Amino acid sequence: MPISRRTFAAAAVCVLLPLSGCGSGDDGGSSDASGRIEGDITFQTWNLRANFKDYFEGLIAGFEKKYPGTDVKWIDQPAEGYADKISADAAGGTLPDVVNVSPDLVAPLAKAGLALDLDKAAGQYRKEYLDGAWASHQIPGMTGTYAFPWYLNTGPLFYNKSLFEEAGLDPDQPPKTYDDLFADALELADKSDGKVATLANVPTIEDFGRYGVPLMNSEGTAFAFNDAKGVELLTKYKELYDAKALDPQALTATPESSGKKFLTGAVAMNPGSALDLGNFKKQAPNLYKNIGITDQITSTGHVNMYVMGVMVNAQTKEKAASVAFAHYVTDAEHQMSFAKKVAIFPSTAGSLDDPYFTKEDGTDETRVRVAAAKSLKNAVNYTPVLFSEQMKTALRNEVAKALQGKESPEEALDNAVKACDTLLEQQG
Repeated sequence: MPISRRTFAAAAVCVLLPLSGCGSGDDGGSSDASGRIEGDITFQTWNLRANFKDYFEGLIAGFEKKYPGTDVKWIDQPAEGYADKISADAAGGTLPDVVNVSPDLVAPLAKAGLALDLDKAAGQYRKEYLDGAWASHQIPGMTGTYAFPWYLNTGPLFYNKSLFEEAGLDPDQPPKTYDDLFADALELADKSDGKVATLANVPTIEDFGRYGVPLMNSEGTAFAFNDAKGVELLTKYKELYDAKALDPQALTATPESSGKKFLTGAVAMNPGSALDLGNFKKQAPNLYKNIGITDQITSTGHVNMYVMGVMVNAQTKEKAASVAFAHYVTDAEHQMSFAKKVAIFPSTAGSLDDPYFTKEDGTDETRVRVAAAKSLKNAVNYTPVLFSEQMKTALRNEVAKALQGKESPEEALDNAVKACDTLLEQQG
């Protein structure tokens, strides 16, 4: 998939396996991945060939040289319809041996017995990865870990200093807390007569998580984001929406449209990554000159993390080779080389202490990279693994009703939780 903060946010999609395909979560065969590393395997990535063809061809050549007798066939699928493709392959028994996944793609595959439990098959590698990253492919209600963590991403909030200054706010003192954010947003909207919104997106499940709202019960059997703190957050967003401090088009916004609003100065703040700085420089040089960079706002002390993984098909005929290759792709050496080609971050323990992620050189790009790397050490993937695309839609629809005044924030979140719990039961 395209690697950016925004596309990570947009890319978590649900695989809908036929109910008849759902199993108890065992791997459909032996979890033993010992034995000679040899044989032909297939490796599927998510929209990476266009930009990283040479990298992956070199990676595969290195593996085949290290393990004579192996042959890796690389398949790359487009971003569009990736979840549907995995679903079709899973149902048809044609799932590749090693598959690039996000945590929510793993959940239905693990439940159907198609994702290998790496705690059993490759537990010796666990210590090589950050704890939070390894845990990201664990499924509530199941024991085990169902994919190697691969690359991570997070990012700061960018803000337009000139818009802050025009509103009489200190451009060098961006909001640090939610109270600051909401107060500054109302001030910006008031001083601009509603022409400048501060935020362009309605709250998503990870926003509730960052605000400190419990998202699920401890057993992972029901959602819980309709508690008092969740209602409090949605009530604040309703206040922003009424004041035009939240962009009026936020109800239908996409990450791309929000980014364009920020580029044109219609929105004062937007989440992003180090990749975005280059875009600002090219597409909006005036914005780039006035760009402010601040940390993600969180009430928990933990920023949000997006994570990709590499899953091994539990039914592969070549378990030893598949596990070895999935580990090879995600080991510290290869994650580090990939991270130097694009603005992502390795999930391997110790890698974020490399000077590349700790040493400033005076550039904004490095400043963003260093700050993000530091925050990733204890970052959290707030989006529950079991939170499907349908659940995201249900939450978004209810949030829209609350913002439009069709339901109270409390009613909207109660209805969203009820809808999500129903969908959770259907997952089996």
